[in-house]
Amino acid sequence: MKIAIQFLSLALVLTLLQSCELAEGIFKAGMWWAFFLIALVAVGLFLLFRKK
Repeated sequence: MKIAIQFLSLALVLTLLQSCELAEGIFKAGMWWAFFLIALVAVGLFLLFRKK
């Protein structure tokens, strides 16, 4: 019984750590996607309002 509890505890910890890494990856990708969109909007506004 004690070995089963230790195994379940280890499985829970490993699952939670992997979930944190997954969330970190999603937020990093989201951050770069946001930078890309901001740059795209800035270039679009520059082209829209530039003098010809």
